[in-house]
Parts: sequence; C-alpha cells; structure tokens
Amino acid sequence: MMIIDNTTQISYKDFLQNRQIKVSENPEFIDFINAGHNFLIDNIRKGRPIYGVTTGYGEAGQNYAAFEEAEELQKNLYSFHGCGVGKYLSEKISRLMLTVRLISLSKGKSGISYDLLKRFELLLNKEIYPRIPSQGSVGASGDLTPLSYIAAVIAGEREVYYKGEVRSTADVYKELGIEPYHFKPKEALAIMNGTATMSAIGIDAIDKFETILNTAETFIASIYELLLCDTTPLEPFVHESKPFSGQIATAANILRKCQGSQLTHEAFSRYENFHLEKEQNIQDRYSIRCAPQVLGVIRDNLELAKKWIETEINGVNDNPLIDHVGGKIYTSGNFYGGYIAHAMDTMRICAGNLADILDKEFALLVDHKFNKGLGESLKLNKKSTHHGFKAMQITLSSLSADVMMNSVPASLNSRPTESYNQDKVSMGTTAALHFADQIPNLTLMLSIALIGAAQAVDIRGKEKCSPTLQKNYTTIREKVEKLTEDRRMDFDIQKVAEMIENGAFI
Repeated sequence: MMIIDNTTQISYKDFLQNRQIKVSENPEFIDFINAGHNFLIDNIRKGRPIYGVTTGYGEAGQNYAAFEEAEELQKNLYSFHGCGVGKYLSEKISRLMLTVRLISLSKGKSGISYDLLKRFELLLNKEIYPRIPSQGSVGASGDLTPLSYIAAVIAGEREVYYKGEVRSTADVYKELGIEPYHFKPKEALAIMNGTATMSAIGIDAIDKFETILNTAETFIASIYELLLCDTTPLEPFVHESKPFSGQIATAANILRKCQGSQLTHEAFSRYENFHLEKEQNIQDRYSIRCAPQVLGVIRDNLELAKKWIETEINGVNDNPLIDHVGGKIYTSGNFYGGYIAHAMDTMRICAGNLADILDKEFALLVDHKFNKGLGESLKLNKKSTHHGFKAMQITLSSLSADVMMNSVPASLNSRPTESYNQDKVSMGTTAALHFADQIPNLTLMLSIALIGAAQAVDIRGKEKCSPTLQKNYTTIREKVEKLTEDRRMDFDIQKVAEMIENGAFI
C-alpha cells in the first residue's frame, strides 16, 4: 500500500510497482489541501484575474471570465485538447501517468480539492486506465493533449482500459456505479498542466534500458572470453586512475563475469607470451579494450537521468502555483519539461553508442579474419553451401542503424505554437517516446548477439568458459538449438528477446 500525502517522496522504482494507492485521510492533510482550493475560490469571488481559471488559456490569457464561467472553462479545456493522434500508450504507461499526476497534485500547491485526489485513487485502485494517444504534446504548458484524456475520463468521457478491454468510460462508470466528476475551478488545468506523460514514458523506458545495459555487459564479458582477450584493461588500477563511477562499475561487472574462464588471457600475461603466440597483438581492439569507458559514460548518464526523473515526479509542475499559506498566486513555468527532455535526449545518444559497440563487437565475433579461430560466420557445418550467422549479422547491423538514427536531440526541435505564446517548448514527450522506441531494437540486437555467443561456445567448448558464460549458454540452449544447418532464426531471436526483457542475463 502506497500512502500519498503532501510529504510523499517516491523513487522511480516505486512507481513501477503496481501497488494499491491510498490518499491520506489524515484530517490535517485534508484541511491543507482544501485550504489551498478555498484560497483560490476566495480570489475568484473577489474578481481577481487568475490565469486559466478566470482568464482564457495561452494567448487568450487577456480574456477575462466571470466567476460563473470558471467551471465551464475547465470543461472546455479538456474538450478542445481531445486531438491526440498516433498509437495509444499502454495500460502500464497510463497507470504511471495517473500516479505521477496524483503525487504532484498532492503537494497542495495546485489549488485543487481533496475530492479530486480521491478520484485519482479510485481510478488507480479500480484499475480504470485512460486510453491515451501518444502524440500531440510539445512538452510545454505540460503534456496538455495526452493529459486531457485523464481529465476527460475523470469527467466520465472518452475511453478507458478496463479488465483487458477498451471500453467507453461512461459504460464502465455506469457498470460500477461511479458518478462522473464535476470539475471545480482550475482542477482540469491542474491535471493537464504537468509533465506526467513524458515522465511516465521515461520511467518505463529507463527501467527497461537498465536491464539492457546490464545484459550488454554480460555479452561483452563473453566477448572477452570467446575472442581470447586480455583482461588487463579491466583491472581496478586502470579505472581508479580515472575515477568515473560508471566506468569503475562497468569494468568490475565485466571482470566479475569473466572469472573462472580458461579462455581469457590473464592480466599482464601477454608480455610473457607475446613471442609464443601466432599473430597475437599486444592489445585488443578498441571496442573490447575501451568497453568500460564506453559503457561507463552510459551508466553515469543513466544514474543522472534517474535522479532528474525522480526530482520531476516528486515536484509540482503546473501553473499557476497556489501558496495559500503565504497568500500568493505564482504564474510561472514549472510545466516546462526541460529536464526530462534533456535526460531522454542524452539517453538516446547513450542508446546509439551502445548499439554501435554491440555492432562492432558482433562483427569481430563472426568475421574469420578477427575471431581467432571461430571460423567463417561461426559455422559448425563447414560445407560451402551453408552460411552460419552471415544474415544474422546483417540484421543486427540494420537494427544498430535504426537505433543510432534515432538519436538526434528532440529538445533542439522546439516548435513555436499557440500564436507564438508557447514560443520555446521542451519536446520532452517526443524525446521520451523516441527513447522508448530504441528499446525494442536494442533488445533484438542483444538477442542476436547472445545467440551468436552461444554458437561460439559450441566451437570453443563449454568446459573452458566461465561459470557465468556456461550458465547463459545453458539458458539459451533451453530455447534455441545450435545452428548446424541453414534455417530461419526469427523465432529464435524473439524467444531470447523475451528472456532478455525478463532479466535472464543480467
């Protein structure tokens, strides 16, 4: 059970747990929330112009609306923003959006009533999730269009996911005896003027990417073994000499996963064996030797992205902000999704670099010129009519291009909208969506890479491998047979991809 009040601080990992939500029933909390709403109502009654409450929106902020029209403004706001397009966000993302928005509104700085918080609680615990199109937000003034679908569902309109089906909200409400919510002044604006869409997509994508990064380290450790590499570049002395925490962690992870291998060259052994081994270079190629430096940057950026997301989802990001304690109303710009936009853009660059190094290392694994005896395309069947992993490498390289092409920063593509009122926007939701789009391709790349590593184990001999590689080999062979004759591999790729998603190789 997750208890929500104005002091709640949630980690991004907490959001991923589908737990029951309980809005605090502490009388002091209820009074605090309602005091903020009552302060707002008092100002409306006095005829004070308040953006989006007694004025129009954006460029129409110069238009005053009387007290009697304040509630009509709220209905019109979510109504005219019902123009989302593109594929629909998942039930999981919708649930995360509801939770993220609830946390922000519970801080008591948005001028909403306690009744609205309880409506969020109801939707979450009844597992009624708004069906939300993914496109239509520029990430300033918040995620207005996608969040309008939450506001509309609270009011009993549009569609929801319920018990695995897409249903009319009105029908589900009627079935469950739920009355549509009647928005009070500012409440629809408070829902929509937030960064919950980009944050929810980012939370989900970051969690999946962390699994991918851990799996990539597993694959790179197998490359150290299967290509008979020197573990000297993984030694702690190297990374403590340039002490980036991500680099240190990555090197330690790869080295740990190589422990017990009879295939790797032990650290410093090449100095003694250089003249004894045929065609032995004193150092391995950059994609191998510099793997901790490449992945370390990614790991450090991942931690920074997680920190920024956690700050965002625990903050208040609508407009205007209501300070009933200090007696002030602040018109401001916390709805601007700049931190999420930059976090997601940086992670997209990281994803591109990860795809690039995986492509380079797999190329070394399958190329007989570089794979130190593993042969042409990892073929077990040496007949000239068989082709081994030739096409698998083509698919992996194609996927790497798809990932890398999707790394141009969305935040640099700010599009002025709404009569040039929103003249500098974050594009945070676009950045998050594009980062999320990279995840499936990276997963498929790793699937191909791990299947190839298992094939190389068949050639080198399982008994020579580290315990980690032996375990991963056995896990793969439970689903995928070794490639002895040319056959289709697409189903095999999907099977291992599912295993990666479930954390089988971290």
